[in-house]
Amino acid sequence: MRVVVSILLVVLAVLAVVPGWTGETRLALLGDHPQMIATRVALDPHDPARLRLGALTYMGGVGLRSLDPAFGGYSSLAVDGEDFTLLSDGGNVVTFRMGADWHPRAIGFRNLPAGPGIGWDKRDRDTESMVRDPATGQSWVGYENYNAIWRYAPGVARVEGHVEPRAMRDWPVNGGPESLARLPDGRFVTISETGHVPASRWPGTRAARLKTRDALIFAGDPIAGGAPEAFAYEPEGRFDPADAAALPNGDLVVLERDFRLPYRFHNRIARVPASAIRPGGMARGVTLAYLDAPLIHDNFEGIAVTREGRATMLWIVSDDNQSLLQRTLLLKFRIDTAARR
Repeated sequence: MRVVVSILLVVLAVLAVVPGWTGETRLALLGDHPQMIATRVALDPHDPARLRLGALTYMGGVGLRSLDPAFGGYSSLAVDGEDFTLLSDGGNVVTFRMGADWHPRAIGFRNLPAGPGIGWDKRDRDTESMVRDPATGQSWVGYENYNAIWRYAPGVARVEGHVEPRAMRDWPVNGGPESLARLPDGRFVTISETGHVPASRWPGTRAARLKTRDALIFAGDPIAGGAPEAFAYEPEGRFDPADAAALPNGDLVVLERDFRLPYRFHNRIARVPASAIRPGGMARGVTLAYLDAPLIHDNFEGIAVTREGRATMLWIVSDDNQSLLQRTLLLKFRIDTAARR
């Protein structure tokens, strides 16, 4: 009995000195044994020969799964040749190489080494957007909840700096920097998922303002300092911007997302001309394609751009919310010549 009492006293003493613990389950972390399976998927499950989707051509795709319970929830991606980096909305990073055979190899699992908060709860690692510089290996990550941008060293080995811009301070807690892109001229662009342009900056009607999303342009590396300049982005209808990536000519491709009852996601891919991405401007995109049932569909949240010869490719990845009703899908499209300006 005396031993039991002693153990209870030790447990109570430990609990008394552990700050911030409220009994919540710790954020799931990827393990030390990376493993992933890729299964080819068709654009149209009822017509596997279909390849056309608006101004895009479907080049192929895979469903990804792993036995690791932390696998999934991917909100952003970076692609450089055959090198892929997926970042989840819990700060988990998956890297792999994949060629024309659609077979992942050299798979790596890791977790961001640091970020806002203590990293125990998912809200501390709500990483929703990412830019990776293939020349240096550095990565910039957009955090919701904190409305911050953090920069990581190659291989996300360590933190190099972070910033919480004043212009992002009033963005919604769960609707912050969902999109982050680097333009060819070195500028960075971020778009709030649900935050509207503030009334103080809007000359038009309230109804028109509520259709907009607040967006910012950084003259260079956001971590280097300097206040960003604002512009407005207008998605279509009920869509919200989920991610963005730059095309070689400076245009922006924006991945928009909508949710429909009972449980179905709908995506729009839009192309915004470079001329519209300017301080004080209003950016609206021209639709390249819609992705909706009965075609393959899910909660697509990440987009990346690559070049293959003279062709421009778009990659999109879905956030499965670690739900049995959803999948992690990685799809590849080519922008057709007719879609170019």
